[in-house]
Amino acid sequence: MKKIVGIALSAAVLSSAWAQSEKPDMHWYHSAPSKTNMGISLDEAYQMGLPAKKQIIVAVVDGGTDVNHEDLNEVLWTNPGEIAGNGIDDDGNGYIDDIHGWNFIGGADGRNVGGDNMEKVRLYAKLRKQFENLDAEDVNSQDYLVYQELKMDIEKDRARYQNVMERMSVLQETMTMIQEKTGKEDPSAEEVSAVELDSAANNMMVMIISMAMNKGGESFSSLKGQIDGQADQVGNMLNYHYNPDLNTREIVGDDYNNPWERHYGNADVIGPDAGHGTHVAGIIAGKRGNNIGMDGVCDAAQIMVVRVVPDGDERDKDVANGIIYAVDNGAQIINMSFGKGTNWYKPCVDSAVAYALRKGVLLVHAAGNDGANNDIVPKYPNDSLNGGFASNWIEIGASQIDAKHLATSFSNYGVANVDVFSPGRDIYSSIPNNEYAYFNGTSMAAPCAAGVAALVWSRYPHLTVQQVKACLMEGSVPVKGKVILPGTDKKKVKLKDICVSGGLVNAKKALEMAATL
Repeated sequence: MKKIVGIALSAAVLSSAWAQSEKPDMHWYHSAPSKTNMGISLDEAYQMGLPAKKQIIVAVVDGGTDVNHEDLNEVLWTNPGEIAGNGIDDDGNGYIDDIHGWNFIGGADGRNVGGDNMEKVRLYAKLRKQFENLDAEDVNSQDYLVYQELKMDIEKDRARYQNVMERMSVLQETMTMIQEKTGKEDPSAEEVSAVELDSAANNMMVMIISMAMNKGGESFSSLKGQIDGQADQVGNMLNYHYNPDLNTREIVGDDYNNPWERHYGNADVIGPDAGHGTHVAGIIAGKRGNNIGMDGVCDAAQIMVVRVVPDGDERDKDVANGIIYAVDNGAQIINMSFGKGTNWYKPCVDSAVAYALRKGVLLVHAAGNDGANNDIVPKYPNDSLNGGFASNWIEIGASQIDAKHLATSFSNYGVANVDVFSPGRDIYSSIPNNEYAYFNGTSMAAPCAAGVAALVWSRYPHLTVQQVKACLMEGSVPVKGKVILPGTDKKKVKLKDICVSGGLVNAKKALEMAATL
């Protein structure tokens, strides 16, 4: 879920990045696939008139979800054995007041983890305790070499973000000066371009801001809000993601050295930043037909909220516990829109994945947003399990509206390790405080696929987890011709060369296949 920021400070790149492209219809991907609108035939699926035979609990294992949202409050899973707010573990599952789910990155005192480290920074901090006072000639250890490599890597990253922060500070300073010079909180592009300041650096920023406003047709106040938000994200990089002195487990209060510990955390499933998880939940199950906001994919899904993802890298122990909690409390599908490039203790996650497999629970996982080949550089968590692969795991790449550019430029891929593509660009869904927004990412593609899985399972509850997975993969729409390979500008490939199924998730075809099983 990490809020990774890519910031270029040339005028051309800034004005391009901040230009506002016209967004498609909020439900574009509900339509049937065509050259100009590669949807998932969701509207056609509902036109089949198949009644739901069962409510499907879908666990959103994420960074928190706004359970009070107008489009979600009617579709939440509610723990039938728990009495809200009485401070008692009524159902005896080890979690007090877990009404709509559980938060594994909060403390018993009610505090919550917001920002956290990247996993490689945690590993560096661990090795630093062992090696920081030793010289190379004193050590003959592979771990020492890893420590040195991590140290150089992290120091380089910190220096880069410190440099970006200094430039962002100049940009923010310039915007404040512009407001003071014009005497307006929201000056026009013409008024901005007429401003002259005392330094060359500030005047360069005036030109950049003016260009961004003219090219994107965006207001000064909106642009300032984006810049302030980006500056906050860079600050989080320095204060949390790449800060080896940070230890958030003091907040959680668990025994972090025990990866098998189960009962810790608190009942605050919203947390300090529920934007990502709320968006994911809305894609899956936003209340359909209520004339509010948008319609989710599945009309028979109940959202269970499990909070394990901070602003930073999730921890393996929390991911494992999130999966186990969801399985034990009746989830049939678990959506996991997160991932990282380093693992801390994979065996505990593998154990949870194997447990979900034994219980017949489908794990839907986002492939990642690096435009990279997951067959070459693995992402974590993943479906590798005891020398094989977990048959209850489906890995999702992100598609977009146009057939020619079907695979998004950011989506990870892999002919062995990414199973199917699903819409993940310009996806409109719920965000906290009864608001809505367009987000991009494989984080959006995964819940779209999870919603289709829930739709299929709700109509055909006799299916096994492997059969539901097959409905999504074998019932996908093959993509004819070639698409641009993610992470490149022009290289073209067939979709079947970058994912297992070679297709795009399709709700109607998935239901048709389910009817034959």
